[in-house]
Amino acid sequence: MRIGIFTDSYPPYINGVSTSIVMLQKALEKKGHQVFIVTVNDANYSYKYENENKIIRVPGIPVGIYDYRMTSIYPVRIINKIKKWDLDIIHSQTEFGIGTFARLVAQKFNIPLVHTYHTMYEDYVHYITKGHFNKPSKKIVEYLTKFYCDKTATELIVPTKKIYNLFKDKYRYERNIHIVPTGIDTQKFYREKVCKEDVLKLKKALNVQDDDFNILFVGRLGKEKSVDLLIEAQYYLAKKYPFCKLIIIGDGPDAPHFEKMITKLGLSNNVKLVGKVAWDDIPKYYCLGHVFATASRTETQGLTVIEAMASSLPVVAADDDSFKEIVVDDLNGYLFKNKKQYRKIMEDLINHKDKVTYLGKQARNSSENYSSSFFADRILKVYKCALQGRDKKSKTFIGRIKNVIKKGWHGV
Repeated sequence: MRIGIFTDSYPPYINGVSTSIVMLQKALEKKGHQVFIVTVNDANYSYKYENENKIIRVPGIPVGIYDYRMTSIYPVRIINKIKKWDLDIIHSQTEFGIGTFARLVAQKFNIPLVHTYHTMYEDYVHYITKGHFNKPSKKIVEYLTKFYCDKTATELIVPTKKIYNLFKDKYRYERNIHIVPTGIDTQKFYREKVCKEDVLKLKKALNVQDDDFNILFVGRLGKEKSVDLLIEAQYYLAKKYPFCKLIIIGDGPDAPHFEKMITKLGLSNNVKLVGKVAWDDIPKYYCLGHVFATASRTETQGLTVIEAMASSLPVVAADDDSFKEIVVDDLNGYLFKNKKQYRKIMEDLINHKDKVTYLGKQARNSSENYSSSFFADRILKVYKCALQGRDKKSKTFIGRIKNVIKKGWHGV
């Protein structure tokens, strides 16, 4: 199969979407399929062609949300190059920018369009509006999302039941919705795959002691991630357990706010803001942790949770629909409803290291449900549904033409 993936996020950008796309690309290629990429260039003035013209980078401009860029101009020469790819399927990974281009190409060349919905845009509107006109802006985003997914996509993929419910209950989506949890290269995060010497060097650099109990968070430092809850809870935990440390990996617009918060609470010795880390180095940082924690309620799935599990870390996550299908109480972690419950869970784990070990082993086993190969197989099933839908549509169209020929135009 010849598959075209259209995305606004792709390396060198590091985020959950770009990570999942690279993983899907490699898994599909391992299964003998050809994958072509249309994405955004990190410069806003030139088109780039890579990997023997199997990757096209289109100029993009920053939109004010982290590293994301948008595009709007698609010259004929780009469309002609894509035509030569002779694609069987187009798989779009964004609703706007490159996603709009995917829709135009799919319509022009009559190619089935499969779309994966990754981002709860309503939770990110404030980055553009800066607090003004949030309500009407959310309605506009809702309308555009419904239009793109309902009017143009042949098949829709969502990663969790939470997003399925959003489209069915709020957006009143009537077409097929496939729940396909995003996969990862689980083996990349196995502890035995990580160089022990590298981990020891990292511990020394971050002043992490062998008898510390480390709570790890990996993600963007934006207010929608609720990192402040973890820091506030750490104030209580650090008083009772001075060896308990919170290690925060990532960067974002709220990083300065969290730095001030840590200083104000006197947590400089118990909370470490590491900043942005190269993607290839992330597995080493997971090896520092005993438990992974997240208080975010705006995830569509939360790939870092699966990464942590693959690294044998129990997960303590907010009781949100995004995590309910992944985190199972007393099996591979715990879900918490509020800060008080989060603290209680952490205290229990600090005092029962054997439980941490057991939950970590079960977390590793649970992560196998999200392996890249399994994910690719499920995506391929959706592609086949899209191709079958096109074939049925073509047969219907041919049938109508035959009726026209047989009965004349007035008989239709």
